[in-house]
Amino acid sequence: MALYATAASVLAGVESRRGSIKGLVYASSFQNVKQLYALVCETQRYSSVLDAVITSAGLLRAEKKLRPHLAKVHRGVSKNEDLLQVESKPGPASQVPRFVRVNTLKTCCDDAVDYFKRQGFSYQGRASSLGDLRALKGKCFLLDPLLPELLVFPAQTDLHDHPLYQAGHLILQDKASCLPAVLLAPPPGSHVIDACAAPGNKTSHLAALLKNQGKIFAFDLDAGRLASMATLLARAGVSCCELAEEDFLAVSPSDQRYRQVQYILLDPSCSGSGMATRRLEEPGAGTPSKARLQALAGFQRRALCHALTFPSLQRLVYSTCSLCQEENEDVVRDALQQNSGTFRLVPVLPSWPHRGLGTFPGAERCLRASPETTLTGGFFVAVLERVEVPR
Repeated sequence: MALYATAASVLAGVESRRGSIKGLVYASSFQNVKQLYALVCETQRYSSVLDAVITSAGLLRAEKKLRPHLAKVHRGVSKNEDLLQVESKPGPASQVPRFVRVNTLKTCCDDAVDYFKRQGFSYQGRASSLGDLRALKGKCFLLDPLLPELLVFPAQTDLHDHPLYQAGHLILQDKASCLPAVLLAPPPGSHVIDACAAPGNKTSHLAALLKNQGKIFAFDLDAGRLASMATLLARAGVSCCELAEEDFLAVSPSDQRYRQVQYILLDPSCSGSGMATRRLEEPGAGTPSKARLQALAGFQRRALCHALTFPSLQRLVYSTCSLCQEENEDVVRDALQQNSGTFRLVPVLPSWPHRGLGTFPGAERCLRASPETTLTGGFFVAVLERVEVPR
């Protein structure tokens, strides 16, 4: 019952604009944050239909003490899709598979596959196409055709209570969100900056690629998110990361602590227009205003240009979960223009079907992702590399 009561309080807070779903969930004292967040997001998704069901059933008239938000989260149905009207078909985002990254700091892919097989799941081997991922049903799962250590389950598969997830052996992470660390590809022993690090999935991925050898300097301004991130990293077995509650823009490139940093992952705050959950919790996030886009792009541009001033930097990945050109291609173009002859865009993953918008020469070297084209969340990635100076 505590789950429902807390969810009702979060929904009331969102409605009165006291904060976002994510912020209010993290601020609550409820222990299982993932479970609470999932319930609130699902309730918000079906809010209008739930209102109609509750009204037609006369639930609030019959139960005088029942609060409307509590009625919403406690209303029982066999599955959420039963609430949708017949003409309201699930969108592409609801068809995105459940991607599960095997945390190689704690286990290996073969052991994770064997564990699921013992639980009655049917392993279908490595997928050969997106069609294989679309066809997943029931208790079947695959190995992703592109990314090693990435398992793929049918959409809506819930593994939050799975023992391997609880123990940090598995990370629930969208495929597109795995691209930044994979494309940065720091070898073990490297020094890496994760400039806007919370909530920490990409940081833990970097640590796995480093095999916990080397150093990750992770920055974020939000103390609450950093605290949650510290818990996530500890559960994932990360031991090479130094967390700092600090604005990356205030970090000095000349500081001797960062003199060996050759790799930077920059995934700055963005509109979140590519994330279905963000669109749920923040009405209008799918189509941010021009003023909001300008403010975000200004920060992103400053952060990217600042990152490119680190003296030993060799390779940088810039990524967002936005679909907006202003936050993606435009930011990369401006940063390249300001660093002309010093850094270049690197062509990556030639088989990836969704490329950057052709807004400047070479923009096709960037990657885009969406539920429709790549069966992932909406995402953007660009890889920049220092130009070698002839000797």
